[in-house]
Amino acid sequence: MTQLVYFFGNGRAAGTREMKAILGGKGANLAEMTNIGVPVPPGFTLACSTCLTYLQAGQRPEGLEAEVADNLRRLEEATGRGFGDPANPLLVSVRSGGPVSMPGMMETILNLGLNDRTVQGLAALSGNARFAFDSYRRFLQMYGDVVLGVPAQQFEHLLKAKRLTAGVATDAELSEEALRNLVEEYKGLIRHETGTDFPMDPRLQLWGAIEAVWKSWTLKKAVDYRRVNGIAETLGTAVNIVAMVFGNMGEDSGTGVAFTRDPSTGERRFYGEFLVNAQGEDVVAGIRTPLHIDEMATRLPAAYAELLRIQDVLERHFRDMQDLEFTVERGTLYLLQTRTGKRTAAAALRIARDMVAEELITTRDAIQRVNAAQLDQLLHPVIDPSARAVPIATGLPASPGAAAGIVVFDPDVAESRAARGEAVILVREETTPEDFHGIVAARAVLTSRGGMTSHAAVVARGMGKCAVVGCKEVEVDTTRREFTVGSTTVHEGDWITLDGATGRVFPGDLPTVPSEVVRVTQGQLAAAEAPLHQAFAQVLQWADGVRRLKVRANADTPRDARVARAFGAEGIGLCRTEHMFFEGDRIHAMREMIVARDEGGRRRALAKLQPMQRADFEAIFEAMNGYPVNIRLLDPPLHEFLPHGGEESKLLARQLRLTREELTRIVEGLRESNPMLGHRGCRLGITYPEITEMQGRAIFEAAVRASRRGLDVHVEIMVPLVATEKEFTHQRAILEECHTQVVRAMGYDIPYQIGTMIELPRAALTAAEIARSAEFFSFGTNDLTQTTLGLSRDDAGRFLPGYVERGLLPEDPFQVLDVVGVGKLIRMAVDDGRGARPGLKTGICGEHGGEPRSIAFCHSAGLDYVSCSPFRVPIARLAAAQAALVS
Repeated sequence: MTQLVYFFGNGRAAGTREMKAILGGKGANLAEMTNIGVPVPPGFTLACSTCLTYLQAGQRPEGLEAEVADNLRRLEEATGRGFGDPANPLLVSVRSGGPVSMPGMMETILNLGLNDRTVQGLAALSGNARFAFDSYRRFLQMYGDVVLGVPAQQFEHLLKAKRLTAGVATDAELSEEALRNLVEEYKGLIRHETGTDFPMDPRLQLWGAIEAVWKSWTLKKAVDYRRVNGIAETLGTAVNIVAMVFGNMGEDSGTGVAFTRDPSTGERRFYGEFLVNAQGEDVVAGIRTPLHIDEMATRLPAAYAELLRIQDVLERHFRDMQDLEFTVERGTLYLLQTRTGKRTAAAALRIARDMVAEELITTRDAIQRVNAAQLDQLLHPVIDPSARAVPIATGLPASPGAAAGIVVFDPDVAESRAARGEAVILVREETTPEDFHGIVAARAVLTSRGGMTSHAAVVARGMGKCAVVGCKEVEVDTTRREFTVGSTTVHEGDWITLDGATGRVFPGDLPTVPSEVVRVTQGQLAAAEAPLHQAFAQVLQWADGVRRLKVRANADTPRDARVARAFGAEGIGLCRTEHMFFEGDRIHAMREMIVARDEGGRRRALAKLQPMQRADFEAIFEAMNGYPVNIRLLDPPLHEFLPHGGEESKLLARQLRLTREELTRIVEGLRESNPMLGHRGCRLGITYPEITEMQGRAIFEAAVRASRRGLDVHVEIMVPLVATEKEFTHQRAILEECHTQVVRAMGYDIPYQIGTMIELPRAALTAAEIARSAEFFSFGTNDLTQTTLGLSRDDAGRFLPGYVERGLLPEDPFQVLDVVGVGKLIRMAVDDGRGARPGLKTGICGEHGGEPRSIAFCHSAGLDYVSCSPFRVPIARLAAAQAALVS
């Protein structure tokens, strides 16, 4: 029969730290500490599989009760006490512990085994009746809450009342008599709420606690934590049953939590808090104000010296920063837990770099010690931690960072007020490309609709701007120029602050703290004066040495390109030409082209746009000197460039010398029921080849100009939304003719490549045909996800979270690539494309290009590069290295 229970004690343990899948992290590390001689109270661990069996079958696994009984006898022998013995009682803690650390998400019960008889024995053994009844009231509260379902607040009300009647400020000041009375009140509360007396049989108590810990795997907070952190639902939790040691036995006892290094900064100093005459939950729950760990040196000097020795032993043994829980019982130190400590991104980088210098780990270890997604914390401003404020709403954290500004509801107003030096936040129901100039001007964007890959989210991330999207509580009224959240109304001109890392919206102007990494990147701070940036740069340099995937950036402007290069981008994987049309007076020329009545009118308008595009491309080639620049031809449907009513329509009609009715007719004629699948991408270039001609000439002329200036130019032109090979060859022929004309006119040739964006299932399925003419594939996974799953990324946010919660989808496919469906199409396209054209260059340019798990897939699928928003380039560099190390 498979072993289900594992004992540890007296210097020997049945498990090791390698058995986390079986014993959970806590159980495996308790066993490991026992084996290396760290003072750990004896106990035993029920394997994680027992949790899964219980939850699936609704009953205890066969043979488990006998194994628990055997190990309980061993624990009695190891401690010299009896479980339920009224004269010499053995008390235990019952604690959860999954294979992956989930701090505070599951249940713990202390002092189990106490009842009306054993409490007297504990009082006699300890010579401290107050301590015994303090332990008993704690047990009644924890067991009543966790196992019996009596709300913890009801116990707290009784405890608070007892402090008030006793005239004391803290629990530690309550007398023995007060605690005896509180015990009776707690038992009365349990009887009233459950209809039965509190169980006095320790064995019934034990099994009630075990089953409660198993059930805590399914608590909402635990499920949510696993979903957010990508932890599998199928792991289950172990149950650790450990002999109690008591930190509440008097002034020579205490309890605490400590880290072997500072978890916020990574500094190599012992960091933590402790309390004298307390139990563990007092520190964690904030019941009392803890003392700094340094004060332990004077309050409990011998135990502190031993703790300093042991923390060093544990860090060197586990070769990572450790998070410790300890108890001191009458001067004797016991370790109750050690685990890899949670840390900020800044701390992770510093610890990784320092541990390499200390020869504790290798550079490869260091690369894997930093959570790639966490690097985002370092690239955006954050709200000053000292600020105290209550959020009025919470949406989706679309783009990290923090920003404060006055609320505006119109992109033109945002632009004009920002031009006057005002800090503005653009608030919209949702954004469109027409709002681009407003987003550029704003410090942050707030929308009431849309998801993590909506227009606002994608553009904001690309620009490194804070954004909170899909904030359903916010009701936007652009007519009144206000938004409401419940009974709160925020008017245009009022200040708000957004926290893009958490999705929270605050009233008022909260102070923000600049990012050190960004200040160095922008030349505002010398690298020598920025220790965090030094660690950041060092770890990324190690990562660059092991990764295979190249990392490019999605950049639409010279400024974006420069930011991307500063963050280490090795080229541009997506330059969206349509965003250039919204700057300055370009939009007027674009609109003139759209409303033109014939080809001649369109060509006259396009002639105005060509020099503007050429100048943009030349500046981008300059910023990316020596690296490839992939320019996507015009993609969005034309109606997105036109206003949809209001004063702007009146003004545009006058500018274009049209009647209001004529303009309305044109706009309505361009309107589509499903524009995502409508007249856009290469279809525009086929209908209006003059658009492709203008863009082709602008690209080639810019490349020649840049090359003549001595720049190393690598041109890639991407045809979007191709479904058939004939569509692609049609557009390629136009571009090749443009190249011929430019070379003839300018007397200078430049190399170039023409490829396509694979964003339709048919294109992936017919990749071998398309690759006969295309020199590269770039997978546009935003649209490929939409067209494969039949989901609109802007609308699916209304129900996708429910799909994930119900397990219908493992992740939001717009945030983490659907490797089973979309991934299969990508693999097929790569294999078939390279079969037709050996050496075909392939990359990804959707939002997934900056998401670590999606990057790991790209590595395994054999892609050549990923492309992402400039501010996610460091994340992609590190994630690509981690993918290479585990492949």
